[in-house]
Amino acid sequence: MQRYLIRRAGQSLLALLAISVITFGLSHLSGSPVDAMLPDDAGPEEAERLTREWGLDRPIHVQYLTFLGNALRGDLGDSLKWRGSTALGIVAERLPATLQLGGFAVLVSTIIAIPIGVLAGVYRDTAFDAAGKLVALLGQAMPNFWLGIVLIWIFAVKLGWFPTSGRGGFSHMVLPAIAMGWFQVAALMRLTRSAMLEVLDSEYIKLARIKGVPEWRVIWVHALRNAAIAPLTYFGVIAGVILTGSVVIETVFAWPGTGQLAIDAIRGRDYPVIQAVVLTFAVVFILSNLIVDTLYAYVDPRIRYQ
Repeated sequence: MQRYLIRRAGQSLLALLAISVITFGLSHLSGSPVDAMLPDDAGPEEAERLTREWGLDRPIHVQYLTFLGNALRGDLGDSLKWRGSTALGIVAERLPATLQLGGFAVLVSTIIAIPIGVLAGVYRDTAFDAAGKLVALLGQAMPNFWLGIVLIWIFAVKLGWFPTSGRGGFSHMVLPAIAMGWFQVAALMRLTRSAMLEVLDSEYIKLARIKGVPEWRVIWVHALRNAAIAPLTYFGVIAGVILTGSVVIETVFAWPGTGQLAIDAIRGRDYPVIQAVVLTFAVVFILSNLIVDTLYAYVDPRIRYQ
């Protein structure tokens, strides 16, 4: 078990290092931030001075090594757009809003997907199963930004049940959480259904029924407990998809999280903030997968010896 966890932790560190290289390289492909920071009437002398001040005149590999060394100390630099603020500080201010919305989206996805997936597996090839397949097909076919716009138009503009945008109480989270998590509902439901179909044909399920165990207990206790292994592994993927999906959904709903911050930083060519956002997303995604791998090893002991 210990060797399994050490191997997974090492793979996570290598993935994080690779992401830092890719992020640093891609952020420099959009052009120099000096052009966005200087006024229109600035001369070449001012541009050269600002370039030296921010170290953008040094070779690219020197800039990366400096960036990596500072990142290991928790210093991702100062924002080029929001003067007087550190990049990591700005991300830390916005991250709770993203985690709040993402956590609620995961909760909504789980509450909707697991029961539908279980019942679709139990009542296979029925009208309920066909309806579940239709929900899964629509969920995986609809872009989340389009679904968000439709939800705003129907439930906020036409019916007036929810706010159109902004961060506030429970009502502000409903529409963006549904738009963000609907794709995950489809994927999680199909995983649960497939796992339930496999488990319900197992010998121990047949034995439990022969012994006279109530059907509800057979399904929701014995079968679901073993079928939950496959959906459990998907929760690590959900965390990453929810975070990356927040970039679009937060922009649609004007939700003041790290997703909207990333868009603003890209428009302003704010390298430090872009890198801080991407690395924060990567850390959360990798940690969530590491936690899921650990839980998976406890649920299924066979994984520990692979």
